[in-house]
Amino acid sequence: MGLFSGMNISASALTAQKLRLDLISNNIANMNTTNSGRTTPGGNPIPYQREIAIFSSRPPQKDFASLFQDARTQLSSEGVQVTQVIEDESPFRLEYNPNSPEAAKVAEQGIPVGYVRYPNVNLSQEMIDMISASRSYEANVTALNASKAMASKALEIGKG
Repeated sequence: MGLFSGMNISASALTAQKLRLDLISNNIANMNTTNSGRTTPGGNPIPYQREIAIFSSRPPQKDFASLFQDARTQLSSEGVQVTQVIEDESPFRLEYNPNSPEAAKVAEQGIPVGYVRYPNVNLSQEMIDMISASRSYEANVTALNASKAMASKALEIGKG
């Protein structure tokens, strides 16, 4: 483990949580978007679908020196990355409003005629996710600052 490994791990987590916060704000901004520009096979509009970030551990960075290490040495993960952004498959909220231009004109599975589908974004869930992402971000900033302080103290010891 190098001098900057802790900082790199914290930086990757900060980047991942920033993307998560961006997705949450996008979900909140589109919570009333009933037409995403896509349509069903019957021609009914498809509303915005909530987006979720999927995280995974980031594989270690292999440098030239690590190629010559003992084959029995296990490399550990070095941070987190967003593997993919998926659309939430939970059902849309239905509201009967036959006068709306977004109302279903053709009956399809899950949407009767005259109903408008609203996005599957729940403001309470988004706020919970936002608090979680914000706290994770703050924790990683604290870890980054601790890594910087340790590196600084190590350099001071070297001067001694």
